[in-house]
Amino acid sequence: MHDEVDDGGSKVGFFLAGLGIGAVLALLFAPRSGKETRDMIAQKAEEGRDFVVSKSEEIRKQAEQAVEKGRDMVTKQKELLSAALEAGVQTYQDEKAKAK
Repeated sequence: MHDEVDDGGSKVGFFLAGLGIGAVLALLFAPRSGKETRDMIAQKAEEGRDFVVSKSEEIRKQAEQAVEKGRDMVTKQKELLSAALEAGVQTYQDEKAKAK
């Protein structure tokens, strides 16, 4: 599971790097006025921010789901352990009663 998170993080990093390189190339080769260039930079920055916010939210939700699954597993293990302990105590008491 840890590898999946690392893989997602590297994909986001590569995407952001590609976005930045693409924006720089667009600025260098596109014949635009200064205002158009500034507007384009602002738009691309906003798109990048929106992407990062949405990915952050997605990763947060995945982390919450993982925590919830972990809690469920701990609860189930506690229930199983409690049931096994109770069965062991009951068996011990039954055997002790038979021995008398």
